[in-house]
Amino acid sequence: MAQSTDKMSLQMVSTVSNSSLLQPGFSLLNFDEHVFFFGQKGWPKRSCPTGVFLLDIKQNELKMKPAFFSKDSCYLPPLRYPALCMLRSDARADEYQYIIHGGKTPNNDLSDKIYFMSLVNKTSKKTTFRCIEKDLGGDVPEARYGHTINVVHSRGKSVSVLFGGRSYTPLAQRTTEKWNSVVDCLPSVFLIDFEFGCCTSYILPELQDGLSFHVSIARDDTIYILGGHSLQNNTRSPNLYKLKIDLPLGSPAVTCTILPGGISVSSAIVTQISDTEFVLVGGYHSDSQKRLACNTIVLEDSKIEIVESVSPEWTPDIKHCRTWFGCDMGKGSVLLGIPGANKQISPDANYFYILRCKGAEEDKAEELITQICSQTSSEDPGDSTPFEDSEEFCFSAEANSFDADDADTYNEDDEEDESETGYWITCCASCNIDINTWVPFYSTELNKPAMILCSSGAGHWVHAQCMDLSETMLLHLSEANVKYFCNKHVDLNKGLQTPQKMLCLKKPPMKPLRKKKAMKLPTSAKKSFLRRLFE
Repeated sequence: MAQSTDKMSLQMVSTVSNSSLLQPGFSLLNFDEHVFFFGQKGWPKRSCPTGVFLLDIKQNELKMKPAFFSKDSCYLPPLRYPALCMLRSDARADEYQYIIHGGKTPNNDLSDKIYFMSLVNKTSKKTTFRCIEKDLGGDVPEARYGHTINVVHSRGKSVSVLFGGRSYTPLAQRTTEKWNSVVDCLPSVFLIDFEFGCCTSYILPELQDGLSFHVSIARDDTIYILGGHSLQNNTRSPNLYKLKIDLPLGSPAVTCTILPGGISVSSAIVTQISDTEFVLVGGYHSDSQKRLACNTIVLEDSKIEIVESVSPEWTPDIKHCRTWFGCDMGKGSVLLGIPGANKQISPDANYFYILRCKGAEEDKAEELITQICSQTSSEDPGDSTPFEDSEEFCFSAEANSFDADDADTYNEDDEEDESETGYWITCCASCNIDINTWVPFYSTELNKPAMILCSSGAGHWVHAQCMDLSETMLLHLSEANVKYFCNKHVDLNKGLQTPQKMLCLKKPPMKPLRKKKAMKLPTSAKKSFLRRLFE
């Protein structure tokens, strides 16, 4: 195998705010040369109800600024290990949006929903997104994580292709001891037509085993699937699969070819450095061995070539750590994280590096046509048996308070338009919260209505005032670790219900059954009369 002479640079960055949110399983979105973080472990806090942050990296310092959703957006729960890719109207369109499917919620539930996220407005102080949930029909993929989704273009039409992943064991096969055990999803290829909202599944003889945490690269009408881990066989496939999708006027045609020259790796990261070149970094050779080698992937004339490239000078911390994780930042850069040294003192402490590939700066203005979808460089801790006792996989990310003295971080006074935030949504059918007429109802409110998360399904936010919550109950729910269900879902779930206002009944005091009368002593006159009577 030939070796590429391109050099890579590795630079350490220091985290200033909310670094504990950057845990394995996160995703990065690239909009207008800006990188946004999505997929924290816990539920979003009031400081950032969307769970989406702008990664601001200046002078080797990483800061996280909250982003906002438009008023017509749906609720998007934080999802770890989802399938994610760009969607353009055609291969060379300037505008694009992201497709997000599946993933794990903070309750460890698997999502089967699919979301579209697009950029609405970007200023120096505020970024607003629009998130829309799509309804699908036909062979809808089951809830899963660790899979991939890509967009292919053929004959002037486009379609999304979903493959791989893991899901929980069916309910009929679950036991108490292995209630949260996962299995490989069937190796079916799903074609999703978002224009008509329909899905079609295909079973190909070349795909025998389920795969997860693999890498997929799409170009025109072809998708290349590389690596991945199979739970059934506990192997990392060395095969290189080539999926070709033809979209004629009739039914689509899907073919699969097994090519030589694959790489046995899982949880690797792919970043694009030019129109036809990609760099493969990270991942694992086995459950206990990281993959420190790097490769360059070249796609030209319906052919793929994988060559070994010069690896960066890994630091001793990276070489000796057992686990690592990261994600593609776009434009030939990768954000890598390794567990910190003082895990017992601070379990969320991590060190972060930015890996830049040669040519990333020269290609900064070049249009990126090919779509990429790769899983973050860390397999799910619940599925890696050799890492069960490893503290590197302990996730307890919580949203910390933002530094009020930092001019570059979030400040409520910097918001230009409150109507764009998620506080002014219509939370229920009887919602009467209006930005033009709203006045503070609780003593804790200032310029936004108080909200509370309903734990039904994937979760959604509701106004506390619309739920008729008293201030005492609202404070109790914000401090206690209990589940809350709104008025609409309270009959379908067991948990803390919205208290109803009840009038106090006046209870009259009970009368005693027998009342003792006070004894009266006879007077002297009565005594003399009785004496004379008996005499």
